[in-house]
Amino acid sequence: MIGADPHIVIVGAGQAGLQAAETLRSEAFEGRITLLGAEPHPPYQRPPLSKAWLTDHLDPEQLTLRDLSVLERKQIDLCTGTSVSAIDVKSQSVLLHDGRALTYSGLVLATGATPRQLPQAQGAGDLVCTLRSRADADVIARRLRNCAQGELPLVVVGGGFIGLEVAASARKLGIAVTILEAASRLLERVLSQDLSDWYARLHADRGTTLIFDARIAEIRKTSDHAAEVRLADGTCIVAGLVVVGIGVTPNDELARNAGIACETGIVVDACGRTSVPNIVAAGDCTVRRLSDGSMLRLESVQNAVEQGRSAASALLGAEKPSLGAPWFWSDQYEMKLQIAGLSRGADTHVLRGDMESHSFSIFHFSESCLVAVDSINAARDHMIARDLIGRRISPTAQQAGDTTFNLAKLRTVLA
Repeated sequence: MIGADPHIVIVGAGQAGLQAAETLRSEAFEGRITLLGAEPHPPYQRPPLSKAWLTDHLDPEQLTLRDLSVLERKQIDLCTGTSVSAIDVKSQSVLLHDGRALTYSGLVLATGATPRQLPQAQGAGDLVCTLRSRADADVIARRLRNCAQGELPLVVVGGGFIGLEVAASARKLGIAVTILEAASRLLERVLSQDLSDWYARLHADRGTTLIFDARIAEIRKTSDHAAEVRLADGTCIVAGLVVVGIGVTPNDELARNAGIACETGIVVDACGRTSVPNIVAAGDCTVRRLSDGSMLRLESVQNAVEQGRSAASALLGAEKPSLGAPWFWSDQYEMKLQIAGLSRGADTHVLRGDMESHSFSIFHFSESCLVAVDSINAARDHMIARDLIGRRISPTAQQAGDTTFNLAKLRTVLA
């Protein structure tokens, strides 16, 4: 599939791009591999950026995914601080920001996503931050230390995972926190009402102020270099820092300009193939077209890794679709949420365990079939759920809610 003089170029040196490069080598690809990263750092983990990185509980070496020596040994040519300005599909080349061009026989697009900005915050300058990169996290960590020293509060706009994780990190540093959520509850798109309410109590019990149905009119910088957040109802909140976590936009502009099919992301199949031969895509920049014609976007480390693996295999002519049950996690305070499957469309929700014990799971069913499980400090439930959902084995709602019933037995009884 990749022809003579093989050279695979990977645009994006995050989790998906790195996985694609390493998969190519593990599947005996002997041609050149060039991994292009716009940031100055080698590939690193993003999940800790909203947690341990902000509280200085992580060494820089722990953030790095692969040492440069490992990439050199695998003959993966990493080019940091290098961005791509255009793709020429006809000549099979990418134009770099410095004017150079690289020809490719295969191309992987792992361009990630960009945080959405808040238009009402244009007058606040650098007192308003978003979190995506290590550089973003470094700025936020520094400003959080200033907030702690000056006893200035933090305002978080958005009650999603990023916002809640940053809020928890700030509270650990002793900073007063207010969360502004436009919806009527936290994590409305991904969690059931009961679990949303549980998270609201968790954060409120730790001293965070939660404001729902919040409408921001303006955020501006005051004369004493603080940020004033004014809501539509007239409420004003003064803060030393505002962190905005209102979602991301897939980085599909390169692909779109090159004529590659895009629809709220680069459209791929289960193997990461795009609409153009010899070009695949993986990670947060993609949207997957399902067999029923619907579109699915997943933003997680697991999805980036699995798509990176599948996309690399597809370039080598192998059919290794990414079809496993999606999973995700979030750490807030000492609570670990682990999600297996997708709960959208579920019509029945069953609690397993006691929510007050801070160790429980919520099982989601659609037409009596298990589709997702949300687990809090219940790693065993999570691992079993991933296996059951992936193999389409479903307990009954009664079995799921009965803590004396051994769910693991289903894997052998019904296999």
